[in-house]
Amino acid sequence: MTQNSNRRDAQVPPKTKREPREQPSYRLSEAAHYLNVPVSTVRWWALGRDHYAPLITPASTQPVLLSFLNLVELHVLAAIRRHHNVPLPKIRNAIDFLGRRFRSRHPLLARELQTDGLDLFIDYFGSLVNISADGQTAMRSVLEAALRRIERDAAGIPIRLYPFARSRIDDSPSIVVIDPRVSAGRPVIAGTGLATEIIAERFKAGESIEELARDYDRPEKEIQEALRCELEAA
Repeated sequence: MTQNSNRRDAQVPPKTKREPREQPSYRLSEAAHYLNVPVSTVRWWALGRDHYAPLITPASTQPVLLSFLNLVELHVLAAIRRHHNVPLPKIRNAIDFLGRRFRSRHPLLARELQTDGLDLFIDYFGSLVNISADGQTAMRSVLEAALRRIERDAAGIPIRLYPFARSRIDDSPSIVVIDPRVSAGRPVIAGTGLATEIIAERFKAGESIEELARDYDRPEKEIQEALRCELEAA
């Protein structure tokens, strides 16, 4: 076995029989890239900061790797922070409240949050940070948009995530999807196994959108959205 192989084995945790959605799969930098959130913010949310507890529980801490469910939690957190720069402890308090109410290890993923739980959360959250009525209405709109981009199974557990690829949420079509059972959980064009990373690499190598669309037999708008997902944040 080569020296590089030994180094890689030391960094990657052994495969377990955990459900694919709970497998440690994403580095903090990858999660930040896919969700268009600063790496420092993802690190604070996943690991905590100073004496503040983290907002999520990473699938692995040695090394730090996130699961698909962690990624969806971060997606919801990013929506909360999109228009309200709320201090970390306030968000922690609100998540703890949800966890007690829904009796869930992943309260931001609870199916109840999409129904009457959303009103409950916004009321509680608004009282914590003194958000105005207009501010709470705006937060509801953003959260509803984020929750609509989470596809769930019959038990209400997330199975696919359509991340926001644009800063304006109402401009973001559901073309790119993250599915833990497809392409090792990397973003792909929905309905295909075509990884956005591969499209971006070919584009950076000099191939045009028209050429890529023709080669993959996909509409140009899908190629454009794949490139936006991979390259806009960079």
